[in-house]
Amino acid sequence: MKENDEISKVYEPHDVENKWIDLWLKNRVFSMDKPDASKPSYSVVIPPPNVTGSLHMGHALNSTIQDILVRYHRMKGFNALWVVGTDHAGIATQNVVERQLKEEGKSRFDLGREKFVERVWEWKKKSGGTIIGQLKRLGASCDYDNERFTMDDGLSGAVKKVFVDLYNEGLIYRGNRLINWCPRCQTSLSDLEVEHESKKTSLWHIRYPVDGGWWIVDGEEEKKDYVVVATTRPETLFGDVAIAVHSDDERYKASVGKKVKLPLTNRSIPVVADSFVDQAFGSGVVKITPAHDFNDFAVSERLGLTKINILDKTGKLNDNVPDDFKGMDRFKARDLAVAKLEEAGLIEKIEPYGNSVGHCYRCKTVVEPYLSDQWFVKTKPLADTAMKAVREGHTRFVPQHWEKTYFQWMENIQDWCVSRQIWWGHQIPAWYCMEEVDSGSSMVDSKSTIHHPPSTIHLCPPIVSETPPLACPKCGSTKLIQDPDVLDTWFSSGLWPFSTLGWPENTERLKTFYPTSSLVTAFDIIFFWVARMMMFGCHFMAKDGRPLKDAVPFKDVHIHALVRDPTGQKMSKSKGNVVDPLVLMEKYGTDAFRFTLAAFAAQGRDIKLDEARVEGYRNFCNKIWNASRFAMMNAEPFIKSVDDFKNITPKNRFNQWILFELNQTIDAVSKSIEGYEFNRGAHTVYNFFWQNFCSWYIELTKEIFRSGTDAEKIETARTTFYVLDTALRLMHPFMPFITEEIWQMLGDRKGASIAKSNYPVVANTENYKKAWQEVNALTLVATAIRNIRQETGVPLKEAVKISVIAPEAEKTILKEIEKMIGWLATVSQINFVDKELSEPAALAMAGNATIMIPLAGLIDIDKEKARQDKKMAKVDKDIAALNAQLGNENFAKNADAELLEEKQNLLKAVMAEKALIERAIGMLK
Repeated sequence: MKENDEISKVYEPHDVENKWIDLWLKNRVFSMDKPDASKPSYSVVIPPPNVTGSLHMGHALNSTIQDILVRYHRMKGFNALWVVGTDHAGIATQNVVERQLKEEGKSRFDLGREKFVERVWEWKKKSGGTIIGQLKRLGASCDYDNERFTMDDGLSGAVKKVFVDLYNEGLIYRGNRLINWCPRCQTSLSDLEVEHESKKTSLWHIRYPVDGGWWIVDGEEEKKDYVVVATTRPETLFGDVAIAVHSDDERYKASVGKKVKLPLTNRSIPVVADSFVDQAFGSGVVKITPAHDFNDFAVSERLGLTKINILDKTGKLNDNVPDDFKGMDRFKARDLAVAKLEEAGLIEKIEPYGNSVGHCYRCKTVVEPYLSDQWFVKTKPLADTAMKAVREGHTRFVPQHWEKTYFQWMENIQDWCVSRQIWWGHQIPAWYCMEEVDSGSSMVDSKSTIHHPPSTIHLCPPIVSETPPLACPKCGSTKLIQDPDVLDTWFSSGLWPFSTLGWPENTERLKTFYPTSSLVTAFDIIFFWVARMMMFGCHFMAKDGRPLKDAVPFKDVHIHALVRDPTGQKMSKSKGNVVDPLVLMEKYGTDAFRFTLAAFAAQGRDIKLDEARVEGYRNFCNKIWNASRFAMMNAEPFIKSVDDFKNITPKNRFNQWILFELNQTIDAVSKSIEGYEFNRGAHTVYNFFWQNFCSWYIELTKEIFRSGTDAEKIETARTTFYVLDTALRLMHPFMPFITEEIWQMLGDRKGASIAKSNYPVVANTENYKKAWQEVNALTLVATAIRNIRQETGVPLKEAVKISVIAPEAEKTILKEIEKMIGWLATVSQINFVDKELSEPAALAMAGNATIMIPLAGLIDIDKEKARQDKKMAKVDKDIAALNAQLGNENFAKNADAELLEEKQNLLKAVMAEKALIERAIGMLK
């Protein structure tokens, strides 16, 4: 133990945590500026949290898992790099600053674009680093000395190059298409940024008058005044350009090409045929509104129909509607349209209807399909390569079933709208020649805000360039204006794995750490982020000459669970069940909180976070502290330096046993971490330290320190320090703070950190197997006897006689440790027998051995019979419940393999317990 170190009697996590966070950062323990070329590399990029964000449960779980992986590989001798940084979060950040301006009685238009962007940078400098500080508080061992931001100069340069290259390759284009529009944020959104909610609304059945009173049904012309068309959005009828029937609908084939009158207008529109129409919906006739419905837009493209936009960017009706509706809010216009239709006798009926309504993922405003000039990425060619990389095994998903989700989306991928009508972000590197713009077609509105330039007002093509052009290459004009839009935030974060390493320059970091090793993320951004990183990485890194296996952005994608509340509900502010990780860390300590997340992070199963579990692992931290303190107090007098416990070859069976157990634990924990089974690793190390080290080893070696020889004391002291040192290194990736603190106390580390110590490796302890078998038998028998005493009420200090039925191999071992059983379990006599006793006795299993304690004269036999009957009733109830669950077809079909195996193993265990109780009842009779 370090000289003059006095171990506190009580573990105070906050004192320890604050000290080591500061020292780790001061000593740049996690920096990876100069990787060792002789070492393998392991790299992880953090899913960049929004610069506006603060640590929530998803971040905490995600970062804990990443930290376990990075700390493990750092200790295994890898050049371990964990790239950290934040995303500029275009819409979210702009909203934050706009709210601040609103409180000052201003808007961004009062400042103008340049001053507004300066204001956002000021906010970022003052308030944008909150979550990075919280990650440090969590103990995340990131390379903070090389923190990145998606608006950094280097990353911005990468964004420009990618945009220009894709444009030149024909994979980016500008077109007038239907997009998702948020009237509140006044910007386009990608499909993934629209959150759909089920809403109770109405389905209005509207009568469309028939031109000339004709209508043909099943080949027969009928006199009909109107056709009924059902819609959930009657206000959009002003944008109707046709009504449609299914191409194969025999009922209406003869009606195709005819016309109907559009209600509330003087227009007539045609009847068209298309295969998208659902013949069973309503009358089998639907309205076609191409500027306000994605399916209708596709129909108009196929059939060459016109498109009429009836909304402005604020969600109000524009000049393409009757005067009564101009300038009216869309939802008020709905009410007025219904009223006028009813007044005109054009409402057939109104019925309740459940509809999926899209909302902006940021401000929750109902979005509108909106016809607009935007920039799009042709994703299909990029997606094909990204899918090939997974199919060929260059990138794998863990758990593997998430590959199916990835493929389903990629196979049906649509072109990606990447332009956003906001000011904060990467401004699109495209310029327009203004020479041909008519002076009456102003590019500037009343608040000096540049509109997105319509394609109809200039003749020269856009000039797409990484640097501002001096003149139009077509006409030579110097009247140029940059596109005012910025790129979707996910465009820049899609480059994160290689832009953060210095691309497009072929930097040493890029050569050393790309492809990255593991990506840890949640399932809900497989489409937002994972797929886009795969598309960009595979495309651009392959262009740099890498084969596809080295062009992928990461080798493994680990999709982790969702953290839910104790009842299994998803956490949300509206439900009031959100748990703040910072509160739990403050209350119970960071190590306890992290260990809880790891212990319940089973693949494919969400975490039900109960505060009681965090408290339980706080107790584990206290156990580690107290056991370490006790062990060091016993062993410290025999230890002079860390060299004393580096290489040990003990002779005592207890010391050999603990080393054998330790090596099994090292092997199991290492395999668990490498297999992304963090819960298994956490449980394994927990059981070793609490059960093997604390409950048994410390107990078994007390007598050695009390009355053993000097040689035995020295050997046991060295073994104690060796096991403690190794166990701390084994636990360090899960619990970095307490392990660092205690590890430093074991000796003078000369300024070294446990974070850079060697991770334990499995040693050859085969010579200790006999001792392991003996001591295991001892612990099993002692535990069985203690359980009998506890359950039946036989006093712990009263010596008892026991009888044992055991196979010959186990009988041999038990005879060799007979004396140890005597002093450890307070046993006065051991009889080895071939059959169960004929007198009343209690029994328990110790491995394959049956332990029996005659009860006559020790306890009330009738009370024991009643207790066993009660246990049997409970076991029968548990068996019935498990059989019902496993026999349920839906459960067997939907449960993941691990849960199914867990339930089956539980049933086996309960059945074994039933058999033991039956034997016990039989002996009592």
